[in-house]
Formats: sequence, C-alpha cells, structure tokens
Amino acid sequence: MPNLDFSREDQAAIVQRIQEYFLQEFELEMGGFEAESVMEFVAGQIGGHFYNRGLYDAQSVFTDQIELINDAIYQLERPTGASSG
Repeated sequence: MPNLDFSREDQAAIVQRIQEYFLQEFELEMGGFEAESVMEFVAGQIGGHFYNRGLYDAQSVFTDQIELINDAIYQLERPTGASSG
C-alpha cells in the first residue's frame, strides 16, 4: 500500500467521491472497501505522475518569482559614475 498521507477526513472524502463517480458514470454501487482499494490502486500506479507534475508546477512558480525578485534588485542599482572607454 502506498503511503498516501491523507487525514482520515480527506481519505473519507476521496472514497466518497470515488463511490459517487462509479455510481453516476457506471451505475455501479461500490462499498467503502472497494472504493479505498481503487484509491490505493490509482495512487500506486499513477499518483507519482500527478505528484511530480505538482512539483514541476511549484518549481516553475518559484523560478518565476525569483526572476521577478532579480529584476526588482537590478532596478535598485545606482549609477557608479564610472565611464568606460
């Protein structure tokens, strides 16, 4: 079983969403055990892809903010009065 690190409340909400989805889309009533099994399967098989994508998105936001800070610092530079040539 993958380490999902969800609170009991979050896990219960996810299981409920899975149950509702299967009922609505496939007219299949699913018990809590079965829905939890689906959640664990999805987390184990493809969860890493979503997690990694979240990391890449966070890194992109961080990089964009660093560029904004670098630009702001550059704008604070003062002329040195030194002439080249």
